[in-house]
Amino acid sequence: MPVNVERTELPGIGIRHDVETAAGRRLSVITFRDGGREIAVADPHDPDRAEVSLEITDDEATALSEVLGGSLIMTQLAGLREQVSGLSTSQIPVRADSPYAGRPLGETRARTLTRCSIVAVVRAGGVVPAPGPADVLSVGDALVAIGTPSGLEMLARIIEGS
Repeated sequence: MPVNVERTELPGIGIRHDVETAAGRRLSVITFRDGGREIAVADPHDPDRAEVSLEITDDEATALSEVLGGSLIMTQLAGLREQVSGLSTSQIPVRADSPYAGRPLGETRARTLTRCSIVAVVRAGGVVPAPGPADVLSVGDALVAIGTPSGLEMLARIIEGS
């Protein structure tokens, strides 16, 4: 079910994005004009008052988006795996010793050699959905792949360089 995100301009302050959770709680992300960010959970009895709030840095915001985006993709793929017998998903890390670190995804020949599809790349800057052959892999990336268990094992070996 789609989630409604309300955007509210806060004159002189910044922008607030609100999401109402399935449990009926309001979660807000405030982006201040000076670049600061705050996450707040509204008081259930007074929606104009924050029950809990905390400031987060740019690095923390990036890490949270990576964790949430990556876990969301894996959850959606897990649901797909349950629907299609014989299909598996995997997150394959790109380590510093990988022969493909710093090289385009297409050079892996992943689909040709393994019949697996890389459906996303999770990285520090966020998630790259449906990466193309020209997308360059970086150390620390996690390739989100879908395929047969044996194909995924082969893909992991290719990315590892073994």
